Amino acid sequence: MSRRLCILLLALLLAGSADTADAQSDTTHARAPGTAEFQLSDRLIDLDLGETPDGLRYRFTDPQGRRVELTPGQFAQALHDKQNRRGTDRPLLHILFDITSWTGVLWVGLGLLGQALFTGRMLVQWLSSERAKRSVVPPAFWWLSLIGAAMLLAYFIWRTDIVGVLGQSAGFLIYARNLWLIYTTNDPDSRRPTDAGPTTS
Repeated sequence: MSRRLCILLLALLLAGSADTADAQSDTTHARAPGTAEFQLSDRLIDLDLGETPDGLRYRFTDPQGRRVELTPGQFAQALHDKQNRRGTDRPLLHILFDITSWTGVLWVGLGLLGQALFTGRMLVQWLSSERAKRSVVPPAFWWLSLIGAAMLLAYFIWRTDIVGVLGQSAGFLIYARNLWLIYTTNDPDSRRPTDAGPTTS
């Protein structure tokens, strides 16, 4: 379980055990004039839970760059308000891509482009084989593999998806090694599509 998820669960547990009057007081304070609106960042990178002389406080930076502190009750109320509004005020792209800001759209775009390149390598290999009338692997296959995997790896790291990270990082050595072999040999024919396996006549 990630640290950010633990922080959110702890906030909800603390808020649930808080006194009703205290929770109402916290909520009033959270909505007082001049108080920054609670905003969830894409991946909650900036959210911090710390001990202060007045008790636990959730700390983050608002869109205007101001440092904000919320009590557990205020944080839980703000999170509750956001959850209740997410079905009505969230843009369709945010719902479709499961993101919380427009920055996330850029990350998803990077992931989609990486997937297109990674998938396109098979099309390149297939077309090269059709032209040669035998099974071959062109250098473009390895370039698309390397670039597509790099973009997908960055996306999965942002998503904190360990399955995706492991899946994309495993092939880097193979892609790089094949490109090294292609471009470091003195044989000019090495850059032409190579046999992918035995052929039959």
